[in-house]
Amino acid sequence: MSTSFTDSERIALEKVMRLRRDVRRFRSTPVDQEIMDICLTSFSLAPSVGLSQPWRIVDVISDNARAAVLDNFETANTRALRGYTGDTAKLYAGLKLAGLQDAPIHLAVFCDEVTQKGKGLGAGTMPEMRRYSVVCAIMQFWLTLRTYGLGLGWVSILDAVRLKADLDIPDDWELVGYLCIGHPESEGLDPELEQLGWEERLPCPKLETR
Repeated sequence: MSTSFTDSERIALEKVMRLRRDVRRFRSTPVDQEIMDICLTSFSLAPSVGLSQPWRIVDVISDNARAAVLDNFETANTRALRGYTGDTAKLYAGLKLAGLQDAPIHLAVFCDEVTQKGKGLGAGTMPEMRRYSVVCAIMQFWLTLRTYGLGLGWVSILDAVRLKADLDIPDDWELVGYLCIGHPESEGLDPELEQLGWEERLPCPKLETR
């Protein structure tokens, strides 16, 4: 395998990064399991501190488990809405912030905070690096999904402690991402929150020097 890249490959990389969106609106079309398995292999290619590979993935498939997650989200979302006032509250209330009822696949991704893999290298001084490693793996997975026409929505409006209890998760695993996956209703280059006027995307900031 060549370790150099052509201009067309660089263009393709930029394309997948630009088309990577946080998806909240999914079609009901099932996801091909073979494609899903291929995308999941991207986790094994992700960087991790000390080669610890601390990600732990739970496939949330039962009706009871999904109902508990949806109730968790709705409770947390109601609480979050109370933190806004005026026009911002009105705008927030109209946002679709999760595809929990539409996405055919739900994955809960955790960090194993006590894994012995990696022998503690790098995590002794900065234990948070394990969670950063899981974030890197999720992003790599996200981009891979995009190349197969799939979208991912990262749900952050959740009570992580309650979710762990509802899903019977080991105490030493900490939630990093609850992911909704499926075929997007639509494609676009601009984030939905930007389209709806919640925020705007800024260019890379100027580098500070010391």
